[in-house]
Amino acid sequence: MANNIKESFFVDTTETNSAYSTFGRHMVVDFWGVDYARLNNKLWLQQQLMEAATRCGASVLSVQSQQFQPQGVTVLVMLSESHISIHTYPEKEFAAVDCFTCGESVDPQVALAYLVEVMKPKSVMGRKLIRGLGDFGVEDVSEYEN
Repeated sequence: MANNIKESFFVDTTETNSAYSTFGRHMVVDFWGVDYARLNNKLWLQQQLMEAATRCGASVLSVQSQQFQPQGVTVLVMLSESHISIHTYPEKEFAAVDCFTCGESVDPQVALAYLVEVMKPKSVMGRKLIRGLGDFGVEDVSEYEN
């Protein structure tokens, strides 16, 4: 499954300005059908987002998180290249995941493929936003089933 998602997020960046690039890939993705225990575990989610950042080549600057009552977690990983975040709704088996990376050296699709692998959602839906090249590009991301 992770390979399908990675392929669906691919974007060719060969025409970006190498002197100073404003190019960014912003993935906005919904995970449905995720286990309640995973979605309600702040420490586990922090570890997974930090691992996702490392796998995609990003530099972690800080991590902030909040456990809500009676359930739910928000984790924000600030990167040198931008951010990765998750907002969970365990009672609905839902997570909203956001990953924005600037430049060409860090690939948000690698981070999201890892999160799909470890969170095991039953379905994934989202959009890929191409930013900083002039016209704001939006591409659909197909739904994937586990």
